[in-house]
Amino acid sequence: MRAADLLSQATRRLTAAEVADPGRDARRLMAHVLKVPPGRLTLFLPEEVDPDLEVIYLTLIERRAGRVPVSHLVGRRAFYGRDFLVTPEVLDPRPETETLIEVALSEPFGTVLDLGTGSGCILLTLLAERGDAVGYGTDISPAALNVAHWNRNALKLEGRAEFCEGSWYGALGEMDERFDLIVSNPPYIAVNEMPFLSPEVRDHEPRLALTDEADGLTAYHAILAGHARGLAPGGRLVAEIGASQGMAVSKLFARAGLRGVRVIPDIDGRDRVIVGVNSPF
Repeated sequence: MRAADLLSQATRRLTAAEVADPGRDARRLMAHVLKVPPGRLTLFLPEEVDPDLEVIYLTLIERRAGRVPVSHLVGRRAFYGRDFLVTPEVLDPRPETETLIEVALSEPFGTVLDLGTGSGCILLTLLAERGDAVGYGTDISPAALNVAHWNRNALKLEGRAEFCEGSWYGALGEMDERFDLIVSNPPYIAVNEMPFLSPEVRDHEPRLALTDEADGLTAYHAILAGHARGLAPGGRLVAEIGASQGMAVSKLFARAGLRGVRVIPDIDGRDRVIVGVNSPF
């Protein structure tokens, strides 16, 4: 079958499955199977597809129709201009999290701690953008840290990024270093919101990284409880939040003694990132 006909068939299948952007996903998966850059796929559409590749492609389309994320099917997700390995053991990096990167990069830092690092995309992006910075990422999941290590090595950041297994600051053990910048994209989905997430997220991403099984604020309490230990005087704490959490998390930041607390919206105008500054005294 010609690639164009196969693509049309796949798009119809994903449309019937009510996938949000069927044409985009069908093209992305075809480019992956044919091993061509997505932007050059049009050049290959008049060509016949090898029957073995046709079977592989249609199998991927069926899995996508079952709402398996494209990133899990191709094993990669672009984030802030770089490709990261993605597996079902880590959150899928999302464009809205790039707002956190922009906020973190808006002021200088030399050391950074990423709490709940997952794939490592936040920490590694910050280090890649700041060539003289070093940092640590912590996560309670050994499987997630395996992905983070792979991404670190792929970006050749072995000498500047370390990953530690454990819960929040506890993963650092006896380390007494205080960081210029602490960042986190914690589990902030309230448990009663979980049923309303898309199947791609709800059924295929690690639940531990999505929800605290409570009101969505548990992680912020833990992060703020230890910030005095980890954040240098004058250092910044930058975290992602849910769209309705700005006021609640701002109060927690202020109550913890952080100054200049601000909530920053993402590109769609939704509250997305909160930042506070540790007292310099």
